[in-house]
Amino acid sequence: MSESEDGEVMDEWAEALAEAGQDGAQQDAGEEAQSAPLENLVDESQGEGEDVNLDVILDIPVTISMEIGRTQINIRNLLQLNQGSVVELDRLAGEPLDVLVNGTLIAHGEVVVVNEKFGIRLTDVISPAERVKKLK
Repeated sequence: MSESEDGEVMDEWAEALAEAGQDGAQQDAGEEAQSAPLENLVDESQGEGEDVNLDVILDIPVTISMEIGRTQINIRNLLQLNQGSVVELDRLAGEPLDVLVNGTLIAHGEVVVVNEKFGIRLTDVISPAERVKKLK
């Protein structure tokens, strides 16, 4: 890149930073980001301010997955897998699936077909208290 092109790029960045409300000053690399105050999680319109405002977290994406079973095999057998291979799992046919959110078990369910797509019908939801016990 020539010096004139490099200058143009820097000017564009300066304009973009100015539009974003920043004066172009950069934070020191060692400076830590400030955390959001916890007061934002409290809904003070409810009176005593003890209720948690869930609107803050409702749009956070989580990963939900269904697990039909697990198994352990050694690398030699893994490398020998090909089309048509069968891997035996630790579950019996007809046993409920595990429903995991971000890797944490939250329910059990059974497979259903809805509009030609797979789905899961929850048969047993684990209570929040039981989930906390499993974390310990």
